[in-house]
Amino acid sequence: MNQIPLVDLKAAHAEVADEVRAGFERVMAATAFVGGEEVGAFEREYAAFGRVAHCVGVANGTDALELALRASGVAAGDEVVLPANTFIATAGAVARMGARPVLVDCAPDSYLMDGAAALDAVGPRTRAVVPVHLYGQCADVAALAAGLPERVRIVEDAAQSQGASRAGRTPGSGQIAATSFYPGKNLGAYGDAGAVLTDDAERARAVRAIANHGGTAKYRHDVPGFNSRLDGLQAVVLRAKLARLADGNRARRSAAARYDALLAELAAAGRVVRPVTVPGNAHVWHLYVVQVLGADRDDVVGKLNAEGIGAGVHYPAPVHLTPAFAGLGHGRGAFPHAELAAGRMLSLPLFPQITEEQQRRVVQTLAAALR
Repeated sequence: MNQIPLVDLKAAHAEVADEVRAGFERVMAATAFVGGEEVGAFEREYAAFGRVAHCVGVANGTDALELALRASGVAAGDEVVLPANTFIATAGAVARMGARPVLVDCAPDSYLMDGAAALDAVGPRTRAVVPVHLYGQCADVAALAAGLPERVRIVEDAAQSQGASRAGRTPGSGQIAATSFYPGKNLGAYGDAGAVLTDDAERARAVRAIANHGGTAKYRHDVPGFNSRLDGLQAVVLRAKLARLADGNRARRSAAARYDALLAELAAAGRVVRPVTVPGNAHVWHLYVVQVLGADRDDVVGKLNAEGIGAGVHYPAPVHLTPAFAGLGHGRGAFPHAELAAGRMLSLPLFPQITEEQQRRVVQTLAAALR
């Protein structure tokens, strides 16, 4: 059976294999395994790509979010507002540092954090709000910034929005953002990696210090810290893929537009709800997510998988309905939009190399599964 993966990492590797091999040889020759010129070059190149002043490479996206929070003054006992419909790492980074996640619902159409609900959730112990740029488009950071008290910082979760912007504003510009280079991201490493992006030189220095055992010089430890550094081998991969990221994002947009057209009949029949791009967003389509109507979503996923279609679910349960965060005290019904979406969402295969023929097969198989 001809498989159509959810994400085609083999095709992505084939495009950069020669460059990666040569880069690995450079790192080996220099024995620059932690830090080094490849890391420094990637940080400069990704900062330029993201139109921010500073990029600090770290070990993974979860660390990146925690480091951005710490550099923004969040500490144990503080509260951090974030959406209920996000990957568990958003809440996990907050909890790991001893702060308390305060959850809010999402908008029913875009699934982005409900900005008005986030502002309403701000209390005397709130130190930060974390808008999640979900599926490849950006939450409304400008509206949040206009409504928040000065003491509350915005820390963006940009793990799914590499190359995205909203009204011309990129993640981290004027604020601070964390991103992940997990292999399946638009810009994916060959393992775990992440970065913090910001225009704030002071917070960039703080991130770099905390991630290096609390200091920027050997055996100098100015603040409590831990070890979260980007390694040279991953930087090689990221540099090679970064050179192709803009073209890859354009290919994703074209593929998303094809899905929109191919799914028009199913949408008109009330069988699926296609994704919505909020006006002003330059969407990079990390995921193409539909809602399945009138059928059991999990049954549909099983039928697609049985036919070689790598469909997936992002995410099967909102944060408040996971055992890890049951202690927050929210039961079913607390965040109805997030819960409804979690029961219906289905991610279709999407990657820069996907062909129109593959997409037609995906949609035809989906239509058959919905009958």
